Amino acid sequence: MIQPKRILYAEDDPRDIELTLVALADHKLTNEIVIVNDGEEALDYLYKRGNFQKRGNGNPALILLDIKMPKVDGLEVLRQVKSDPDLKAIPVVILTSSREEKDLIAGYNLGVNAFVVKPVGFPNFVDAIKEIGLFWALLNEPPVGSIPKQ
Repeated sequence: MIQPKRILYAEDDPRDIELTLVALADHKLTNEIVIVNDGEEALDYLYKRGNFQKRGNGNPALILLDIKMPKVDGLEVLRQVKSDPDLKAIPVVILTSSREEKDLIAGYNLGVNAFVVKPVGFPNFVDAIKEIGLFWALLNEPPVGSIPKQ
């Protein structure tokens, strides 16, 4: 049996968090999902600082990242992740409602693995989350040694 991998989900909108969790559960994706509500918390989690300094070892298998968040925005989180040798192999999927071309271009220039504009309708949103979860959290295999054992 395939062992579920941990997902770090950085999102500040409680409705989007709830919809994403429902979508993952509906499709039996049983990954451990760590939810943080802003970019600063995402970085604290990744660097084991603040409330996360005692978390277990290992990096998430996937980061789902909103762009427009308080404290530190998603593009800055992405910049730091992709510039850090210990984190850059973690796939990052921007999951955002932003349809601004400058955000898309900035995300790819910073090394995002995928950029998904959140569909408006619930069925379409559920389908998008299912596809993201199936590929990145179950099927994708990171390079050997890039994600320490959890």
